[in-house]
Amino acid sequence: MDKTIKQISLFSENRPGRLAKTAEKLKSADVNIRAFTIAEAGDFGIIRMVVDNPSNAHKVLHDAGFTVSETDVLGVEMEDVPGSLAKIADVLGEHSINIDYAYAFVTRTDKAFLILRVDNITNAIKVLDEANIELIDMDDIKLL
Repeated sequence: MDKTIKQISLFSENRPGRLAKTAEKLKSADVNIRAFTIAEAGDFGIIRMVVDNPSNAHKVLHDAGFTVSETDVLGVEMEDVPGSLAKIADVLGEHSINIDYAYAFVTRTDKAFLILRVDNITNAIKVLDEANIELIDMDDIKLL
């Protein structure tokens, strides 16, 4: 089982209506956004998102003229309680794995989900598994 998930990243002008256009394109392709973040970089921004159908999202956005890419990231299930993020960060830090960026979302249950881009994904999977930290895959994303 592949323990990575596909993230869609796209560069977009930092102006009103661009996020709406992106979301509308995904809606028209019946792609559901499960989590996303926007990083501002002056006149442009980077929208990173986890969707239920990344290959379709990539095609639709590319065909609409967006600069878009797919990246392997980790999805980590954690309890929605104080200290959960610290545990994950400690495990990775103890093994010299750097977190390049992260974003999280919470469901209506007692679970939260953390999306991580790390500098050594293979080693991160190994040490998180050894620490009994649950990773989610693309099948899980579709069920959230």
